[in-house]
Amino acid sequence: MHRSLVILALAALATPAAAADAERGGTLFQRQCVACHQLAQPRNGVGPHLQGVVGRAAGSVQGFNYSPAMKNAGIEWTPDQLDTYLANPIAKVPGSRMPTRVPNEADRADIIAFLQGAATP
Repeated sequence: MHRSLVILALAALATPAAAADAERGGTLFQRQCVACHQLAQPRNGVGPHLQGVVGRAAGSVQGFNYSPAMKNAGIEWTPDQLDTYLANPIAKVPGSRMPTRVPNEADRADIIAFLQGAATP
């Protein structure tokens, strides 16, 4: 009996986490991000537009007034980098101006999945 519990526990650890939900991420984006960020249009607002953000260098959107910290961050926005940044922007890029955190890991994964699937310029 003990051995079968160990096998079940190991199998559970080997199972990949549930896939991110891009549709839910779109809803979260609308609720938490659109006050500052545009996605449908490559237009900057309080924050830079996020069209094509995955794979883009941080601080590189033309016409947006980035903080010196973000301009010099040396980050490419991969899903992992976005996850760390959204969890705590100020800790990831000290001197960054984005005050909003997304503390929930599943919410971050869903928002990032949405951004990955969004149209690019």
